[in-house]
Amino acid sequence: MQQDIATPVTAILIVDHGSRRAESNQLLHDAARRFEKQSSYSIVEPAHMELAEPSIRQAFERCVERGAQRVVVFPWFLSPGRHWTEDIPELVQEAAQHHPNVEWLVTPPFGIHPGLMTAVNDRIDVSVRKFNAERIATQAADY
Repeated sequence: MQQDIATPVTAILIVDHGSRRAESNQLLHDAARRFEKQSSYSIVEPAHMELAEPSIRQAFERCVERGAQRVVVFPWFLSPGRHWTEDIPELVQEAAQHHPNVEWLVTPPFGIHPGLMTAVNDRIDVSVRKFNAERIATQAADY
């Protein structure tokens, strides 16, 4: 007979580098709130590697306080690099030391995900349409 293992309560921790610019940090907070509303995850927290709060440790603590038994860390980065392979896992491991019964993992960053390519195309299309409309308006004003 196969043992039924309950699915742990899973939190999502979305991590960026962090910035001295409040507007840049707020963008991650807005993205985390939007993801929480659009996803099936009820626990979603933003975190910054450095330069801003909440830190990874603080956000990990919030996830646990909200009932997380597993924390999935998503690096809000375009390309793989040292932050993804070394820095973020080390910071998460430090935060998780206080919670030995909480599982955690770090996902790959965006990379060349097909959805990202759609977003790139959308941004380009909107910008080109705006550019063309402004150029037409400027030309019309010159006549």
